[in-house]
Amino acid sequence: MNKDRAEGKVKDIAGRVERQVGEWTGDPEKQAHGTAKQAEGKVQDAWGKVKDTGKDIAEDARAREKNQKADEALEKEEEAARLRREAS
Repeated sequence: MNKDRAEGKVKDIAGRVERQVGEWTGDPEKQAHGTAKQAEGKVQDAWGKVKDTGKDIAEDARAREKNQKADEALEKEEEAARLRREAS
């Protein structure tokens, strides 16, 4: 979880609390502010999820590239060993 997701969740929860307090006290301004803060938190959390997904995709691509290079090196070693056996 990155910083945006954590901050987004905190804003979402704080907004929910503020909205609920506004409902209990009959304060429509507090309700509106809480709803806005809650929406802001949800957007920030969603942006954090996008960033996490991008990071995961990049890490997966690097791992696949590393594995492919290792497979290619192994194939070259096996081919070299086969050629040595044939030459003897």
